[in-house]
Amino acid sequence: MTDARPERRTQAERRSETRRRVLDAATALVAAHGSRAASLAAVGEAAGYSRGIVNHHFGSKARLLTELIEHTQQFEVPTDAPTGLGRLSQFVEAYLNGMHDRPARSQAFLKLWAESAGAELSLAPLFAERDAWFRDFLVEQLRQGLDDGSIGKHVDPHFAAVTLIGQLRGTAMMLFSTARDVPVAEFSADVARSVARSLAAPHS
Repeated sequence: MTDARPERRTQAERRSETRRRVLDAATALVAAHGSRAASLAAVGEAAGYSRGIVNHHFGSKARLLTELIEHTQQFEVPTDAPTGLGRLSQFVEAYLNGMHDRPARSQAFLKLWAESAGAELSLAPLFAERDAWFRDFLVEQLRQGLDDGSIGKHVDPHFAAVTLIGQLRGTAMMLFSTARDVPVAEFSADVARSVARSLAAPHS
């Protein structure tokens, strides 16, 4: 007779699941109520753990929020377009189209970002690394377009990257607030076309 007992999970698997559940619980709390609701005790309770477990895995609320920012700043990067401009346009459309169902991750990220500029200034340094990464990512996409000639020489990749981040996040914020009536898929495609027109080389 075969032993049908389930395999025991490894310590690494249990640790990974605990961290995932804590980050998911923190995401939901921040999406609904902002960062001040995400105390270690509240997050632990929402995740089904004690404050001690959360403290063991993250050490402090600041560390938890640092990892939460990274956890919520996730997006797919399309790679099938033949030009740098095409891939960047695809990314813009995919980024905004990800707001279609108003996911908790996106809402939590945008709330944290908005708080970092005013209500919760302690978040500002936590965003510095992630914003630098995002800017570098966009600069690289823009440079690829400049190299293959699909993006015009008038475009400064560093300035354009900052403009794109502001446009994407500001637009996403609108989709979560006063523009909930906008059809996201059609709107995302329209924004992507607008971005492509503004960056395109004259012959593109």
